[in-house]
Amino acid sequence: MGQVMNKAISRLPLPAAVVTWVEPKKVNRDSIEFLAKVSVNNPLCLPIPLCDITFNLTTAGRELAKGKVAAPGTLKGRGVTVLDVTMTVPYDALISLGRDIGADWGIDYELDIGLIVDFPVVGNITIPVSKKGEIKLPTLKDFIKLPF
Repeated sequence: MGQVMNKAISRLPLPAAVVTWVEPKKVNRDSIEFLAKVSVNNPLCLPIPLCDITFNLTTAGRELAKGKVAAPGTLKGRGVTVLDVTMTVPYDALISLGRDIGADWGIDYELDIGLIVDFPVVGNITIPVSKKGEIKLPTLKDFIKLPF
């Protein structure tokens, strides 16, 4: 009976996720907050509880931010749910990247996210999603609006 159940479960369609964009959200005195938008398509007719979201933001093999967002809600049944993942990067982590930032104030990044869902019958499973790209860091002129 266990084998039959495992085969049936393995045939269930799993939600699919994609990171749609990553950009600076907020600048503080000691850090920059980045916001990642994750779009999750749940093909099942039932909503699925989302337990946690884990994230790891790296550049040039160095970790910029790592963490977990707890109990962010549920994934809509037969629909798309857009999730916000906020990541805080301390300035000292960015300063250590000095040469990698370059003249255009952009850094190449890799973002790995794990969506931990409470899948019906099975229990908790992790849906992995990752994205590589470039983040443009804000410059001083982005914060100062000159009247001319």
